[in-house]
Amino acid sequence: MGTPKLKYCGMTSLRDFQVASQSKADYIGFIFAESKRKVLPQDVKGWIDHTDPAGKKLVGIFVNESVPSIVQTAAESSLDVIQLHGDETVSEITELKKQLSPEKKIWKALHHNDKTLQLMETYSPAVDGFVIDTFSKKQRGGTGESFPWEYIPSYTKAAIEAGKDCFIAGGISAENVEDLMKWKPSGVDLSSGIEENGRKSSALIKMLEERMFHHE
Repeated sequence: MGTPKLKYCGMTSLRDFQVASQSKADYIGFIFAESKRKVLPQDVKGWIDHTDPAGKKLVGIFVNESVPSIVQTAAESSLDVIQLHGDETVSEITELKKQLSPEKKIWKALHHNDKTLQLMETYSPAVDGFVIDTFSKKQRGGTGESFPWEYIPSYTKAAIEAGKDCFIAGGISAENVEDLMKWKPSGVDLSSGIEENGRKSSALIKMLEERMFHHE
């Protein structure tokens, strides 16, 4: 199975970005959609100018954003991955892919429910990966709640068979990451689970990474 990929999401300041850049994360995420963690492309560009992300890939989160807007933000913020959290259709994603430079990847966020595996199959031809999160009527992502983890192996298997990345999100923290590892996720995505008072915490990150990687 190998080591799961690690993504820290929802950077809101240069300090957050610096903390994440010094971590073991493979990906650092920024939210460009309406959210308490929303940032602007010029913010991200400024942070990158001040801090070397140390080879980590940068991910931008969008919700029902227009294709030209995503393409512009991806260029301005040096994004490697576009993560879509809205009602984007396969044809819209295909159109977006045509307009992005070929090395940029697209991930589709899906909520855990009885249709998730079917949706993975539907979106598979258009995307490079999936982020499986918990459904909330109040918000599209970042709920801080987890879904039943016994479903993880079926999502991971479907993604691997399709040659796609697959990240598990929602309610993950240093407290429960060892339980999560028992389900062998291929990717792990955290935001609030590594925060203290709304800021990314190097102490929580260190604790999480020690617990996540100690059994290798």
